[in-house]
Order: sequence, then structure tokens, then C-alpha cells
Amino acid sequence: MTENRPGLGAVIAGTVRRELLLALRSSGEVINPLMFFVIAVTLFPLGGGVESSFLSSIASGVIWVTALLAIMFSMDNLFRADYEDGSLEQLLMSPQPLYFLLLAKVFSHWLVACLPIIVLAPVFADMLAMPAEGRLPLVLGLLVGTPVLCLLGAIGMALTVGLSRSGLLLAVLILPLYIPVLVFGTGMVEAAMSSLPYAGLLALLGAILVLTICLSPLAIGAALRISVN
Repeated sequence: MTENRPGLGAVIAGTVRRELLLALRSSGEVINPLMFFVIAVTLFPLGGGVESSFLSSIASGVIWVTALLAIMFSMDNLFRADYEDGSLEQLLMSPQPLYFLLLAKVFSHWLVACLPIIVLAPVFADMLAMPAEGRLPLVLGLLVGTPVLCLLGAIGMALTVGLSRSGLLLAVLILPLYIPVLVFGTGMVEAAMSSLPYAGLLALLGAILVLTICLSPLAIGAALRISVN
């Protein structure tokens, strides 16, 4: 009798659905990064004054840096629960390709932790007096750049998942890798606000995203095997 195994597409869809349901059940995974982003961005006008010229000059940097820190803040939940309940070992021993399962897991985390930030970014850009021409490149940059941040953060989280306190070590490992994304993302906004083309910077971000999608699941899988063993 032939065993009917689900196809790869069904397994990936099931993985995404499982991760989203788990995130919704523990609402802190959705709310905490978003609240950190909201509070941190809101504090800048209060601490730096209300002059629109000053706020508009720092708006792109504030939103990008705050989004970066919010994503780092949320990464601790990516593999920790699976490691503690033993399901991470089952994931590593799955007959399905680990590459696609890890991509599905990181994509689910991006939907939970990053998509709300991207949706709210134009609102806070308006609060920080960002000119209208800078808001589209801001959103486009976040759409392309935040998956890179999640994938790179997942590598650091996979290396430190077995440690009880990995926050500082995680920051040391992945912050240098975040710098190009931050530079290109803020550069897009600055170029648009100066009436310069930003398509080249967006293409560079897209190239980084493609490279990260191709290579980071391999690094995540290797790091998880090291941490579990």
C-alpha cells in the first residue's frame, strides 16, 4: 500500500498557517515589536523639537533604525519555543527540504513582525513631516529590506538559540550585516526628497534580497544543526 505524503506546497502552506496561528495565540509576538516601533518613533518629535525642517531631515533614518531595532527585538521568538519543546529537532529531521521550511518560517515571522510596521510607516512619516515624495520609496525600501533583516536575523538567532541570554550576542553578530540595507533604504528616501532617481538603490536592495533568499536558509539550517547538536 502506497503512503500518501503531502506535497511540498501543502507542507509550506501548513508551516505558514501553523506559525501564524501560534503567533496569534501569543499576541505579544505581534504587539510587542509594533508597540516598540510606535513608542520609539513617537518619542523623537518630543525629544528633538517640533520644527518640521529638523523632523523631515531625520525622518527616514528614525523610521529605518526603529524598524531595524523592532525586528531585532522580535527575533528571539523565532526558534526559541521550537527549541524548548523539541519541535525544532523534528523540523530538522523532516523528509521535506529544510530550505523551504525555513523560508516559510521566516516569511511567517515577517508577516507578523514586519508587515504591520510597513503599513504604519506612512503614518509616522507624515508625523515626522517627511515630504510626500519620500513616502513611496520609504515603503518600497521597507518592503524589500525588511525580509533581508529577518533572514539575516534568523541566522544569528539560529546560532544563539541554545543560549539563555542571547540578546547582546545576537546584536553583535547581525548588526554589521544590517548596515548595507540601512544605507540603501535611507538613501532611497533621501534621493527621492532631492528629486534624484532612486531605482538603482532599489535594485541593489532587490539584489541583496535575492542573494539572501538563496543563501541564508542554508546558513540557518547549518546553524540550527550546530545549536541542536
